[in-house]
Amino acid sequence: MSAVPLDGDEAWAEGSFLDRIAPADRQELLALGVTRTVSSGRRLFTEGARDTHVEVLRRGFAKVTAMVDGVDRLLAIRVPGDLVGEFGAITGQGRSATVTACGDLVSTVIRQVDFLRLLDRRSAVAAQVTAVVGERLRCANERRAEFAYPVHVRLARVLAEIAASCGRITDDEIVIGVALNHTELATLVGAATDTTQRALRVLRAERLIRTGYRQIAVLDLAGLRALAAHGDRH
Repeated sequence: MSAVPLDGDEAWAEGSFLDRIAPADRQELLALGVTRTVSSGRRLFTEGARDTHVEVLRRGFAKVTAMVDGVDRLLAIRVPGDLVGEFGAITGQGRSATVTACGDLVSTVIRQVDFLRLLDRRSAVAAQVTAVVGERLRCANERRAEFAYPVHVRLARVLAEIAASCGRITDDEIVIGVALNHTELATLVGAATDTTQRALRVLRAERLIRTGYRQIAVLDLAGLRALAAHGDRH
């Protein structure tokens, strides 16, 4: 995973919100908030809540989930440098999803009023916030469009994306740094759990991934990406 040094052993992911704004803007943004440590499993935001602050992830990962038809579904994974809670801060509406720490993480909490004032002062930061919201909507639309592809192809795409943003290179493999169970993977690709398990077996048989208890290692990232890009529709 490409990363940019922050302070000490902190780093943010390449392409994340912090990576995309200017150093002076980063400094001003982070100075507005209070930095805290969040323990594994603790919620940063709860779906439906009316709080309006934003948070910037400084270290660690978070899962974004939402209730759909009575089922808690994994929508996305956020990485160091990502902004979370921006939609609620801008609109003042209830939280559209729950955000939960995957392992211990460090985040900077910024009040809505301070965040919005910064956007008024810093047009470049405001533009990047707009870009983040737009990209997340586009990703959601792309996920729906991918339903025309077999589940193992959709899974290859998801795992390649997660490995690139949450991966830790170890020997000749990339270990995904977020524990994901079969149900969570199934919600990410829009498939039944048993169908997703069969798709995992396909990827293992092709020597693209290795799996253990709630752990996935990518053995061939280029191969995953090739399958994701050129997988046949069925």
